[in-house]
Amino acid sequence: MPVPEPRNLADFVLDKAAAIRLGKALFWDMQAGGDGIQACASCHFHAGADNRRKNQISPGLLGGDTTFQVGGPNYTLRARDFPFTRHVDENAASSPIVSDANDVASSQGVFDSTFVGVTPGRAADDCTAVADPVFQVHGITVRRVEPRNTPSMVNAAFNFDNFWDGRADHIFNGVSPFGDLDPTAHVWKAIAPGLPPEATQVQIEPASLASQAVGPPLSPFEMSCAGRVLPKLVRKMLSLTPLAAQHVDAGDSVLGPFARPSTGINATYPDMIRTAFRPEWWSGGPVAIDGEVFSHMEANFSLFWGLAIQLYESTLIANDSRVDRFLEGDSSALSALEQQGMNLFTSTGRCINCHGGPELTNASVGNAGNQRLERMVMGNGGCAIYDNGFYNVGMRPTAEDIGRGGTDPFGNPLSDTRRAMRTPPLFVDPALSPPLGANPQCDQRANVDGAFKTPALRNVELTGPYFHAGGKGTLRQVVQFYNRGGDFANRNIDNLDPDIQPIGLSLNEIDALVAFLQALTDERTRQDKAPFDHPSLLRPNGCIGNDNHVEDAGNGRCVDDMEEVPAVGAGGRPDAGLVPLQPFLSISKMRGSGVLGAGRQMSHFGFNFNGTEEAPEGKVRFRDRGRQVVITSDTFTMHESTETCVRVWGPAVVNDTSGFSFTAKGCDHRQPGVDHDTFEITVWNAAGAVVYANSGVLSGGNLQAFIR
Repeated sequence: MPVPEPRNLADFVLDKAAAIRLGKALFWDMQAGGDGIQACASCHFHAGADNRRKNQISPGLLGGDTTFQVGGPNYTLRARDFPFTRHVDENAASSPIVSDANDVASSQGVFDSTFVGVTPGRAADDCTAVADPVFQVHGITVRRVEPRNTPSMVNAAFNFDNFWDGRADHIFNGVSPFGDLDPTAHVWKAIAPGLPPEATQVQIEPASLASQAVGPPLSPFEMSCAGRVLPKLVRKMLSLTPLAAQHVDAGDSVLGPFARPSTGINATYPDMIRTAFRPEWWSGGPVAIDGEVFSHMEANFSLFWGLAIQLYESTLIANDSRVDRFLEGDSSALSALEQQGMNLFTSTGRCINCHGGPELTNASVGNAGNQRLERMVMGNGGCAIYDNGFYNVGMRPTAEDIGRGGTDPFGNPLSDTRRAMRTPPLFVDPALSPPLGANPQCDQRANVDGAFKTPALRNVELTGPYFHAGGKGTLRQVVQFYNRGGDFANRNIDNLDPDIQPIGLSLNEIDALVAFLQALTDERTRQDKAPFDHPSLLRPNGCIGNDNHVEDAGNGRCVDDMEEVPAVGAGGRPDAGLVPLQPFLSISKMRGSGVLGAGRQMSHFGFNFNGTEEAPEGKVRFRDRGRQVVITSDTFTMHESTETCVRVWGPAVVNDTSGFSFTAKGCDHRQPGVDHDTFEITVWNAAGAVVYANSGVLSGGNLQAFIR
């Protein structure tokens, strides 16, 4: 898959490798945050996403709700909290909803505050604290949590537009996320020596990652005190040592040659900009902006920030999963169960209808970039125009978050469909055939409300929680959602994608589809190997305390509970002595042994999972004396976990013969004085046929499960 790159990049970038170096430093530098803590990477440190659990809940803010339902500020999410919408039967079509919460599992950002100014040489901005009526525990303010779940930036270079609602436009204007429809956007270009730089409008495309990158630094939820402007941010950054408080591994694939023995790198941001960008964008005289004078480099910092981070993120391409190897001709790369899942993905499951192409998303430059509008037959049988790659799948009621149906700060629609329907049109798609207006039955209706960008799926095993609202905690819950035909399909029927219908997968087929999705993981990502290596990062993990009590820092704010993401070099986590990245909500401990069945023909099992979220390890040993079967596995992956049960799957050895797959589930039903622990196991051969199955109540067992 060739990585999209702006066609006019050479008009701005002088040295691409230097720009990538600058982008990686800026992306990981904690000093970019208004508090001197919050970096871009603070929400994208785990396979490009965020797997924290504490203080990660936002109420339904975009639907006007400020009340918490799953748990309040500084609550720690647990496996039992998911999914946020529960049905009587999670697999059955039209199964009644028994509980629902409109909370969003997302990412904590900054404390509520107002920008005052910057002090050169100081990492934290000068800001005035604001009492937050929503994000507080008994009057003590905690960090705000964003209103949508954090998507991974790995492979985001393939997206035509970025953010869940696509507001990060494919055209980068050098200043803001909103492309050529931002009438205020311009950068400054030096025309001749000795003359002041001239205000110049630019259109750099495809460059939605650059458009996306300039948003969070000014967001009062994500990284900024409210009211900060980018020239002020750069005035601070230009005075600081890059990554001054962070360790950079000497083996870092990009920054290693510049790493200092302790913290930071041997470089300055001004020098990095001069090396990376053409001089006409930084070498001119001072520029007056809103009555304040900035250097040419300060005035154009949004241009440098956006393009440098885009070029860095464009190196973060996961394209070496076992699925990729299988499609390249390695028939042994996927198990029979995973191959069954791939067949379901492309046929019965209808997944490929939205997750198309090698990028596994219809919202890609290669797809949506060639045809941005399409006609579709709606879930209610009507016909409409929609934005290619954006769909309403009935995950939440449309009115809670209209997504692509929203507008930008200037009143323009985010959706290309509604832009095309304006008089005069703001956009014309020449690829729409017949042209807009030729089919009156369809062309007067826009199907964009409640629609969100289809995410790509590589590394999806590692990027939970899932969907724009983060309401599903495991891949199994995601597959169950689609299997039953969504959660709010009937309520959203006027905007529903027509493929959101009950699928009718069996439990074995659900296992197979989950197994296929897990096989999309690029092991370099799991191990943080180059290009996914990175500097260290101190990130807030909520506040010291819990959702009922937090420690007061003495200024009305809580005390951050800081955790370190260690630096790793090109060799990744193994070279640093770190265990691989794990899925969201990994179980921490489960072990047991005992007997299934009764009489002479008894099945003995041993199940041991003594690792932690960060260090999973364990073994399955199962012996059926009556049927003379011995099943073992030292390598398995978790499917799901609850407070009392865990289900695992993986390769198995049966009677000393490899090539089998298994799934096993153990439950501690926690009934004091009652022997009611259960265990079940199923084994498939390479052809996908069940060769062994057993289940029952454990007699004399000692099965225990714990969740961190």
